[in-house]
Amino acid sequence: MALEWVVLGYAAGAEAVMLILLTMPGLNPLRKGLVYVTKNLLKPFLSIVPFCMFLLMDIYWKYETKPSCRSHGSCTPTEYLRYHKSIMKSQRNALLIAAALLFYWLLYSLTNLLSRIDQLNRRIEILKSDD
Repeated sequence: MALEWVVLGYAAGAEAVMLILLTMPGLNPLRKGLVYVTKNLLKPFLSIVPFCMFLLMDIYWKYETKPSCRSHGSCTPTEYLRYHKSIMKSQRNALLIAAALLFYWLLYSLTNLLSRIDQLNRRIEILKSDD
């Protein structure tokens, strides 16, 4: 299961880098190309959504089937440590899922916004040239 989390981490990282590049000031000459590349990458990145749902179900399944070790006296110190370690990993993985989904939504929204701004700028130029 570790490979799945690595893939999701890299995908979230790639989304974050694209968001930074699209919102960074001073890159106006490159922005049109970045928007084009990002728009073409949105469709393959859409596979992150069902992948995140699968991983979220995996976290839920692990939570439901884990052995109960609520108090320190009911299990050995090793089991108690393993129990708390698994809770921390689940919380970390849930944050990774939330970050990947949030970055995808932000990237989709920002790309559509920049595309719409570009279309409106072209319309303004056409209207100015007609006058």
